[in-house]
Amino acid sequence: MLLIGLTGSIATGKSTVSSLLSQPPYHLPIIDADLLARQVVEPGTPGYSAIVAHFAPTTPDLLLPTSDTMPENGPSGHGRPLNRPALGRRVFGDDEQVRKDRAVLNGIVHPAVRKAMFRAVVGNYVKGHRAVVLDVPLLFESRLDRFCGTVMVVAVRDPKVQMERLRKRDPHLSVEDAQNRVGSQGDVREKARRCEARGAGRGVVVWNDAGREELAEEVRRVMEEVERHSPRWWNWLMWVCPPAAVVLAVWGFWQNSRINKAWEEEELKKKARL
Repeated sequence: MLLIGLTGSIATGKSTVSSLLSQPPYHLPIIDADLLARQVVEPGTPGYSAIVAHFAPTTPDLLLPTSDTMPENGPSGHGRPLNRPALGRRVFGDDEQVRKDRAVLNGIVHPAVRKAMFRAVVGNYVKGHRAVVLDVPLLFESRLDRFCGTVMVVAVRDPKVQMERLRKRDPHLSVEDAQNRVGSQGDVREKARRCEARGAGRGVVVWNDAGREELAEEVRRVMEEVERHSPRWWNWLMWVCPPAAVVLAVWGFWQNSRINKAWEEEELKKKARL
């Protein structure tokens, strides 16, 4: 089974690409990290308890306020849901304390999400899917790209397009808030360069500076490239021969780790020359 790591940055169109891949003619199952991240911090989960314990003393509005429809213990009886905009203000930004808070939040959420992802990947393999999409905004940062046979980055060439889309989608955000959210996920053009460094078929970029029709054509183009380098018969062979699939997964992990190391070393050299 081919594991396609889908990433990008906020307001580049990753969710639209994910939706296109789930529909005809691709019919690919989607493992959405954002959806899993919400599920693992719902009231009653260990993630929820950890977030409340750390952030509640200094974030009075961390939980949704009580109302006629929101009792003190929440609809589920396990507590009121998280007030995500309030939590977002605590973890999006560049100052030292914000970075520390973001690291704490990631340390709570990421391990739980990885476990949920692993269960979903195994489930799709058992069902015989030829490929599955791992939709992760911070694919490179979390180093999950090492497990992917192909990485697909959804990017825009013009940074202004990204900002305009974000503020149109979330009009409540100030310019500073929008810049902080974009900055927290890194430069998507750098992600595109890193993706392409993986080589043909192993790293593909979907450019999304135009409209939906152009985006659909871009998706068709990159999926043709992916299938040229990972034909369906090969993926079915891995399904009927699990030991071969395990060996291939280990080999791919080793190759991707080497690619990442080479990329990181080259980036350090570039910074040293500045």
